[in-house]
Amino acid sequence: MNDEELEKKSRPNVNYPLSSNDSVNHKEDGLKFYYNRERRLESAPENVKNMYRNNRAGKGRFSLFGPLVADKPRKILFFVIIFMCVGILALAFFGYFDTTYELDGNRIDISATSFEGMSIVVLRKNARNTNVYTGAVDIFIPIPAQTDEANLPDFFHRIFFSLEAEETYRFAVPFNAPELTMFLENERSTLQIRFRPE
Repeated sequence: MNDEELEKKSRPNVNYPLSSNDSVNHKEDGLKFYYNRERRLESAPENVKNMYRNNRAGKGRFSLFGPLVADKPRKILFFVIIFMCVGILALAFFGYFDTTYELDGNRIDISATSFEGMSIVVLRKNARNTNVYTGAVDIFIPIPAQTDEANLPDFFHRIFFSLEAEETYRFAVPFNAPELTMFLENERSTLQIRFRPE
């Protein structure tokens, strides 16, 4: 056996022209290609053609808004989120989430804490401008009907608003309930506030 016969035995596909180094045109080599993307796209559905065209045309461009509304479910979800955000902003603007009240130009914020059968109330006053009410303010908190301590009297207290821009008042109410009602009264007006001690 000579070297040529040994090479033929070691390479069983030596008789087949698998590749050609001297030719780039594969049709001249006798090779037949069965996959042709353009021919396959001709028989593809219209949405596949559009997707292929968009992918080729959109390469290199970055879009932040495009993927959010690329198809119908994403559009619906995007507009539902926008609608909810606008609704929450509108409710906040009209004061549905606001816990501040106003008494003759003074903004009042109430918070309370339950401690050993009492309610410790913190009242914060912010003056909106210089033409606000200053003077005595009477506070009245009646005993709730669901309280076991029916023998206790209603709570009365008096505080004084000054010209300071911000003031904080703390006082202890000798009873506790899941919800309390406070009445603030001066010579000109009355304010009713419901609050829940934490």
